[in-house]
Amino acid sequence: MSSPAERAQITFRMERWRSVFGGIIETAGNTFLLLIATRVFDLGPWAKALIAAGTSVGLLISPLVVNAARSLGLQPSRAVSSLLGLGGLSCLMVTLFPDPVVYTTGCLLALLTSTCAIPLMTQIYHDNYPTDQRGRLYSSAFMVRIASAMVFAWIGGQILSSGLIPVSASSDSSFASDRWRWMTALFALAYWAAAAAVRRIPTRALDSSAAIHPLQGLRFVREDPVFRNALLAWMLMGFANLAMLPIRVEYLGNPRFGLGLSASQIAWLTLVIPNAARWIMSPVWGRLFDRMNFFRLRITLNAGFAVGIATFFMSETPVGLVIGAIFYGISTAGGDVAWGLWVTKVAPPAHVTDYMAVHTFSTGIRGVLAPLCAFQAVQTLSPATMGWIAAAMIVAACGLLIPEIRGADLRRRESV
Repeated sequence: MSSPAERAQITFRMERWRSVFGGIIETAGNTFLLLIATRVFDLGPWAKALIAAGTSVGLLISPLVVNAARSLGLQPSRAVSSLLGLGGLSCLMVTLFPDPVVYTTGCLLALLTSTCAIPLMTQIYHDNYPTDQRGRLYSSAFMVRIASAMVFAWIGGQILSSGLIPVSASSDSSFASDRWRWMTALFALAYWAAAAAVRRIPTRALDSSAAIHPLQGLRFVREDPVFRNALLAWMLMGFANLAMLPIRVEYLGNPRFGLGLSASQIAWLTLVIPNAARWIMSPVWGRLFDRMNFFRLRITLNAGFAVGIATFFMSETPVGLVIGAIFYGISTAGGDVAWGLWVTKVAPPAHVTDYMAVHTFSTGIRGVLAPLCAFQAVQTLSPATMGWIAAAMIVAACGLLIPEIRGADLRRRESV
């Protein structure tokens, strides 16, 4: 095993490479796979909901994946590499066999492999990054991921523009109708390249004798009222946001709603513009997280999401759509930081991992249910109506957090 300084250097270098390809993979789950599902395969609401929920299914099963890797005594880097390799294989199957069932299954499997490995990557950060540099190194790599997603969003939009022809509309494999295959093949390559980068990270094998129940932290939901209230507020806000996230693509790309934008235009509104705002604001939100009361920060973020959702889905003009996309990107930048670190603000130091396990599991639950509900609801409700409902849920989540702000202020005054 190399020295701690060498491990940190190798990990950071490989993590930046992984982030380049991780940004490409991110565009697959957020936009392009759903766009292909709508324009090429004309999939129904259940199939599109399954694809949209793919990353959340990965979060939901991540505790089981960690336990499996631990029981086998695997190195985290090898386990993550194998999972990403499986994701690349799934994309290859989708490319080779243009069938709706194969496409839905392959997309679901590929997307869940990209998120079920998150706890294993967290273990790598813990083992290889120095404590006093962990946040800086993590955020630096994350900035690479955002930039990569932003650039590839534009490239992918250009590849797919005027090339999304339904499989049933042509019996021959024309250049245009095969462009979506170029995209899924590129996603396969991105998965394999990310797998190769992770595999080079030096890590220790997981202790197979450590029997840890993946949901042992659930008892803290009952014992800690602050944690319980924060989880409930996060569930309301997260459900609303995750429900409307895939509907953005449906709203912009499905001719049924009157917009029917091109792949390039959809990529700009769902990926390029939000990621540009996200990239600019990420360091700002990082500093605010360190200096600001978490519950005030969360309410500020919630307000941004509510405004962004309402503006985006109430507008049919380019200006309104762009403003909504910008608000979404700004709020997502803060959400990136808050999602990964908020438990450190409320959890006892000895139980941060337990609190995070509960948070991750609950994220997976709402991430699976929200798209399923959203794609069923959009069959009868307009996107604008759904946007107002989502905004109302986010406002309700803000209301749940106001008592926590008052309680924190009271505790601070009593300690003075």
